[in-house]
Amino acid sequence: MQTSQFTQLSHQEILQELSGLLTGRWITDLANTSALLMLHVSDINWIGFYLLESEALWLGPFQGLPACTYIPLNKGVCGAAATQKKSLLVANVDEFPGHIVCDSRSKSEVVVPLIKNGLLLGVLDVDSASLNRFGEADQMFFEKVVQLLLSKTTI
Repeated sequence: MQTSQFTQLSHQEILQELSGLLTGRWITDLANTSALLMLHVSDINWIGFYLLESEALWLGPFQGLPACTYIPLNKGVCGAAATQKKSLLVANVDEFPGHIVCDSRSKSEVVVPLIKNGLLLGVLDVDSASLNRFGEADQMFFEKVVQLLLSKTTI
C-alpha cells in the first residue's frame, strides 16, 4: 500500500514547488504534479489524472494503487465533474449515485475538471480513505493546482 509521506508545507509552498517543477510538457507535468501532491498532501490514498479521449476518461499519470482505466463521461464522480465541467466534493463516495469503486479503501473524493480555452481535457481526481476528508479549502487548493498546471503547460 502506498501512503502519503506528508511533510508540513502550506498550500502556497506546494504551489511554489509545483511551479518550479513544471516543464510545459503535458504528460511530464501531470506525472510530477501527482507525485508532488501525493508527497505533500496528508490523508490521501490516490491522486491522479483521467484524460478525455474518444468521449471517455482514460487513466493518465497517477500515484496510488492500480486504478480504473476507463470511465464513461456519465459515470462516477469523475464522469459527473467532467460532464458538468465543475469541481465536485464528495464527503462519502458510497452515497454518490453511480460511484465507481476502483479502490475499496476510498471513502471521500474531490474531482477538478481540466478546462483550457473552454475545452475539457480531463480531470484531477483525489481520493481519501477517510470520510469527509475534503473541504472547500481543499477544493480551492486543487483548483489552484489545476490552474497553475494549465497556465504553464502547452497542449
